[in-house]
This record gives sequence, structure tokens and C-alpha cells, in this order.
Amino acid sequence: MTTREFKYGKEEHARLGTELYEQKIRPLVEPGNQGKIVAIDVDTGEYEVDADSLTAAHRILARLPDAQIWLVRIGYPYVTRFGFGVRPC
Repeated sequence: MTTREFKYGKEEHARLGTELYEQKIRPLVEPGNQGKIVAIDVDTGEYEVDADSLTAAHRILARLPDAQIWLVRIGYPYVTRFGFGVRPC
């Protein structure tokens, strides 16, 4: 089993992933994909869309073994949520 190396700190990784999604990927994937996951390689901008985050990540890793993956759920501010109920405003 190979150990994956992370190139960026958490904040930089999040910034790169969010910028790529908002500026380049969102307009391409949003129509008809509400709730699906986008796995983005923050180095290349390559991405995969799937209903399952693990499947999307595996597909991008199959193409780009050193991918630095950022996950986004289309149409939502988070990928997963822990707990239940509605957050207070």
C-alpha cells in the first residue's frame, strides 16, 4: 500500500479546491447533478462526478495517482453532515 503525500496545508488545499470549483467546474456540472459529488484534483483541475464520494475519488485516482483531491457536493455547502436536525440561523 502506498502512502499518499499531501502537498498543501488544509487552508491552501481548501482555497484551491473552492476556487477551481466556483470559477471553472460549477457551471459545467451543476445542471442535472444536484446532490452528486465532484472530486477535483487541485493541481490539474481534472474532476470526476458521481453519486458516491469514494467512487468519484477512486476514478480520479485511477487517472491521476498523485491527485490532491478536494470534494464538493453539488448544490450544497458541505459534503457530509454529522448529527441531525436543522441548524439554527
